[in-house]
Parts: sequence; C-alpha cells; structure tokens
Amino acid sequence: MNTSKNNSKSKFKQKQNKVELLLLILYVIGFYIFCIHRSLHLSRDHFSKLRGLRIGWLFSPPRLNDASDDQWRNFRTNLPILSLVFGIFTLLANIFRKLFHLRARGMSFFWLFLSLIYISYLHGACILFIFLIASSNFLLVKIFARAKYFTFLLWIFNLGFLFCNRIYQGYSFSIFGREYWEYLDNFRGTFRWHICFNLVVLRMISFGYDYHWAHQESRFDQEKHIQRCHVCKSGKNCYQILQERNAHINDYSFTTYLSYLVFAPLYIAGPIISFNSFASQLDVPQNHYSIKEVIWYGLRWVFGLCLMELMTHLFYFNAFATSASWKMLSPMDIFIIGYGVINFMWLKFFLIWRFFRFCSLIAGIEAPENMPKCVNNCHDLESFWKSWHASFNKWIVRYMYIPLGGSQRKLLNIWVIFTFVAVWHDLEWKLLSWAWLTCLFFVPELLVKSATNAFQAKGALDGFIFRELRAAGGTITITCLMPKAISSYSLPNTM
Repeated sequence: MNTSKNNSKSKFKQKQNKVELLLLILYVIGFYIFCIHRSLHLSRDHFSKLRGLRIGWLFSPPRLNDASDDQWRNFRTNLPILSLVFGIFTLLANIFRKLFHLRARGMSFFWLFLSLIYISYLHGACILFIFLIASSNFLLVKIFARAKYFTFLLWIFNLGFLFCNRIYQGYSFSIFGREYWEYLDNFRGTFRWHICFNLVVLRMISFGYDYHWAHQESRFDQEKHIQRCHVCKSGKNCYQILQERNAHINDYSFTTYLSYLVFAPLYIAGPIISFNSFASQLDVPQNHYSIKEVIWYGLRWVFGLCLMELMTHLFYFNAFATSASWKMLSPMDIFIIGYGVINFMWLKFFLIWRFFRFCSLIAGIEAPENMPKCVNNCHDLESFWKSWHASFNKWIVRYMYIPLGGSQRKLLNIWVIFTFVAVWHDLEWKLLSWAWLTCLFFVPELLVKSATNAFQAKGALDGFIFRELRAAGGTITITCLMPKAISSYSLPNTM
C-alpha cells in the first residue's frame, strides 16, 4: 500500500517538474525573442548617435561593427600576430622538448629566452625594472623563507612596489641620472609594463608562499584526494594535485622563477597559475587534456569568436554605454542595454582568457579555467565572483583566504580580500568604494545562505518555493550588476 502511494507521489512530482520545466523554457524563449527584437530596433534607430562604430565585414551591405571597447578592439586587431607568435613559440618549445628530452631546467631556459623576446617587444628597456624588482623578491624569499615574519615581509614588499609602480606610472629612467639613463625613456616599448606587472606581483607572491611551504610538512592528503578526484583516478593529474604537491627544492631556481613570471602565453592576461603547478608541468607536460580535447577546446573558442562577431555587428550594447546614449532611453530599454553589456563583457573576457589558456595548453601548461560558467547561470554574488575570474579566485583562496583563517573568519576576510582586489586593479577611490559596497551586499547573502543551508525541503511545495527564491536571488544579482557595467564606461579609463 505504502509502495503504491510512494509511486503515485513520485509520478506526480515528475509530472510537476516537467510542467515547470516546460513553462520555464517557454518563458526563456519569449524573453530572448523580446530582448533580441528590441535590441535590433535600438541599434538601428540610434546608431548615428553612437561612438566607436566601425565599418564591419558581415552581411551585404556590410553592417557597422561595435568596436567601442578598447580591450576587445586591441585584442581583435592583434589576434593574427598573437596567433602567429604563440604558434611559433609553442611549436619550437614542443620540438625542442622532444628532440633534446628537456625537463624542468632545460625548458625553463628555453621559455625564458622566448619570453624575453616577447616582453622586450612589449616593454623595451623597461624590462630592466621588471627584472630588478623580480630579483629583489627572489633574494627576499631565499633569505627569509624560514623566518616567522616571512609572510609579512613578502606582502609588504610586493604591495609596496604595486603602489609605487602606479603612483610613479612605471618610473622614469631619468631618476637614475639624466646623463647616462634618460635616453632609455625613448625605448619604453608598445605596452606599459606596470599594467602587466600586477599579474607578476601575484606570481611573485605565489613563488614566495610555495617556497615557504616547501620547508614545512605538507597537510595535503594526496591519497585521499586521488580517491575523490575522477581525473586523478583515471591516471591523470588534475590542477589541484599539481598545485598542492610541493615541487622539488631544486625547482625553486632563479631561471624557473623568472620563466614563471614572464611565461609568454600567460604573461599579459593570465589565467593565473601557481608556481608549484607551473614548475611541475615544465618538468612533465600536462596530461589532463588529450590532443583531441585541446583541438576541441580551440574549435569551441572559434565558435565563441564567431558569436562575438555576430553580436557586435547586430547589437551595439557597448557603444550605448560608452556614448552615454542609454540615459535617453526608457527604463525597459536601459534594462536591455545593461543586460547586453553584461553579456558582452562576459563573452569578451571569455575569449581573451581562453585564447591565452589555449596557447598555454598547446605548450603543455594547464592553467585554471576562467569563466567556467555563463554569467546568466550565477545565482548569487559568491558564485559570480568565483566564476568570473576563477583563476584569481583560486589564487586568493590559496594565498589569502586560508592563511587569514578561512571560513572561521569569512565575514571579516571578505573585507580584506575585496580591498586587496580593488587596489590590485588600480589605486582609485571609486574601486575601493565598489569593493566595500560589494562586501556590504555579501554579508547579508552569507547570513541568508547559512540559514537556508539548514532548511530541508520536505515536500514538492517547499522545493518549488526554494527554487523560486534562488531564481529571484539570481535575478537580483544580475540586475544589480547592470548599473555597474553601464556606468563603468562613463568613467575615465585609466588603462
């Protein structure tokens, strides 16, 4: 009797779920048809008032292309030369590794040589500043790594240079003497070195911590991890085990350290990788992705690029934001533009980060994936920030969140972490105010999450209510991000 009753309840629940799913699908289809239709009309009616539109290449006659975003325009323009350079670099690296059976030491010299060519073109004579600061950091780590106050020294040193680099705009050679050094200011390259150095700072801190922990007993349970990890169970090495497993003490050499700091495929934009995982894969190339999977990864990236080209030729979301033309629109149209800008930004960073990660994979180095989930699938602030710049989030968890006390001090840690994230991006009050405002939103979200985790859905109605509340939370999250996305383009760009 109870069995038949349970079966009828189960069938009713399945039927209810199917009906709910069908209604959601119909809603999503209707929502996107409306947004696409209205976006096409807005782009057609207001294109003459928008800045940053260029003659495109799609359709006949060619439509205008939204090239108003500086980052995307520069990346798109330089994509052919970047593809050629990294294609040659990775081909040479793989040939030399196989021909001469190069391991960590040999590959570190080889990649350092290639990366020096690359950053010499980018920064010219300013590579002297990079190597001077990097060498000083290396000496500090090697001398004080076993001291109790080492982490304090490491942070003070790196934060000090992070601030000074920005305050003095990358320095001038004339400060070392006008007679002998000032002429080098005429050879500063094509890209400001102190902008890229923000990522180098993260790598210097990573090297310092990993070397510091290499002299301590490891708390990582490798056997337990292998039992739980489906990648490691299959005989491959996942990123986490490469990161947590200490490198051999000889791998913390100056050449490996320098090649890690300026590794060409990840130098400009990342993703961010820990020193341990880099040194390990420099010795033995990654085996997580097969050749077939790497090729498929590249094809998916090409599909994403085609989607971006279609998007920028049809919808001028970003041009509305940069031209401040959205201020003249109705609230519903502002919502659509804001939603479009969020998705444009997501796809832009998705393509930039995955291009450099793809190049790194070909070279045998696996870096963490940024943007592992679509921005529309983030139901709260926490999942949004974990997903958006996921490799930076992993870095923060490993080198800041856990050393600060982890989940035991979560409500306090987020203030320190987001303050660092703000000053790491740039020294501006607007970024600090953004960081602290995010923390204010985070605190109630964390409290609500802790309360809902204790809640157990007992019936179909409870489950339905819980899902709807999560959906509402996701809607609020995305909606709150829209004003930030639009208004950020109205502010002066310091990059």
